[in-house]
Amino acid sequence: MIEPVTDALFDERVLRASRPVLVDFTATWCPPCRMIEPVLAEIAAERAGELDVVSLDVDVSPRTAAAAGVLGMPTLSLYVDGRVVTRIVGARPKRAVLEAIEPYLPVDNSASRP
Repeated sequence: MIEPVTDALFDERVLRASRPVLVDFTATWCPPCRMIEPVLAEIAAERAGELDVVSLDVDVSPRTAAAAGVLGMPTLSLYVDGRVVTRIVGARPKRAVLEAIEPYLPVDNSASRP
């Protein structure tokens, strides 16, 4: 599940999170943002327990988007221990998103991933 966050919740849900958080900086008027939503929903379901996926509407929460330096949508930023470790700008296929974030996720040796 992709949880929506706002300026008011960003520090608590993202910067102080105990595990990695993938933030989808998005906008309702952005077609590529809608295209990547199903990809992010799949990643959220498959990686539940090791990664949180949240979305932040840049029109609703412009303070956080500006502070994060977001200039284009969608922007995906992976936060680990309160800081951005990787960023993707633009819609990408699932494999490309996973390749960008997997090096920063906890290692799960109990099962192999497709």
